[in-house]
Amino acid sequence: MSTLEGLTIGVGRPRSVTFLPEVEPRTREYTIISVDDHLVEPPDTFEGRMPARLAERAPRVVEQADGSQVWQFEDRLIPNAGTNAVAGRPPAEYSMEPTRFDHMRRGCFDADARVEDMDRAGIWASLCFPSMVAGFAGARFSEAKDPEVGLAAMRAWNDWHLDAWVGGHPERFIPLQVTWLRDPEVAASEVRRNAERGFRALSFPEMPEKLGLPSIHTGYWDPLLAACEDTDTVLCLHVGSASSIVGGSSDAPPEVTTALFFVGSIITTTDWLFSKVALRFPRLRIAISEGGIDWVPALVDRIEHCFRYREFTGGWVDEDLHPLEVLRRNFWFCALDDAAGFEMIDRIGADRVMVECDYPHADSTWPDTQPFLHAQIASLPEGIKEKVTWSNAAELFRHPVPDHVRSRAWHAEVG
Repeated sequence: MSTLEGLTIGVGRPRSVTFLPEVEPRTREYTIISVDDHLVEPPDTFEGRMPARLAERAPRVVEQADGSQVWQFEDRLIPNAGTNAVAGRPPAEYSMEPTRFDHMRRGCFDADARVEDMDRAGIWASLCFPSMVAGFAGARFSEAKDPEVGLAAMRAWNDWHLDAWVGGHPERFIPLQVTWLRDPEVAASEVRRNAERGFRALSFPEMPEKLGLPSIHTGYWDPLLAACEDTDTVLCLHVGSASSIVGGSSDAPPEVTTALFFVGSIITTTDWLFSKVALRFPRLRIAISEGGIDWVPALVDRIEHCFRYREFTGGWVDEDLHPLEVLRRNFWFCALDDAAGFEMIDRIGADRVMVECDYPHADSTWPDTQPFLHAQIASLPEGIKEKVTWSNAAELFRHPVPDHVRSRAWHAEVG
């Protein structure tokens, strides 16, 4: 028997589905690489990509009696949550209830249509995380009751992402993989194999212990971290990828969870920093995805404060580097709606800040990413604008921007 995994934030199922009028292309003031967007896996994601003997057990889309479409994987029914795909819809109709593909803008699940939407918003390249069937870090595959099926589904998702999503537009998408979370040696092997195929990033649970896995302090994940370091694969820690979002009281309104969204990034960054994984793997590159940047200066102050008492706490006593040196060497941060963070960018480090659009989620700036970003960074020096809008991301993810885009010729092609 299958059960639907519930979602509780927001109102009930919308009674109507409204698509807003098609948007006109926005003026391209900046070259933009968005390092946090999402895709919604289409119904044919796993077709032809599972071993023949497991094909009938692949995740598949099924119709519910209420008209919604959900993914079935083994005995789990996994919804396509509404707020994961609301681009082009009025906020009054947003909902966390399961939805249908024909209630989504096509750019949510079709790469060709996504590129058209990126062009409308003036976004050159995008890093796209998974959605509900995989979980943001692929945890649902590793949770399969039959590990053989779960491993095959994980590999099929990566194949689909590389071939069907990135393959038609390699200049416009940065390949991102998920890996096998039940065995760090297998996970490491997958990362090395995928690096040879062109993957640049790995989505990994920001706090694996929340998924019942060993914590990052145990050394259990060292084979995987070594593989990321050896292959220059960026370790992306997306907020909520371990199915844990910081909230307030049990009966608090949704605004409490939404307002506290950045708190998860503070916890994640601090936990990973003081785990000392970046001391053992000094070339490891960690991106805090969808985390914002406003909080980083406050964390810097707090780290400096705690370091004065290191003989008392005992966790960082005989190290050659100050924890802030490690923070500024190994960590990158992602801005969405962070006006205060840009005002304090010198305290964060302009080389470590990137931007996102978060298409097609409810808090996305699409289609007004260009004017929205301009309002926040217009006063910054030109060199810093270039860093945060594209060059930091291009360097981190080894995704060069073509000359005709950097020379602003692409900026004029808005018709």
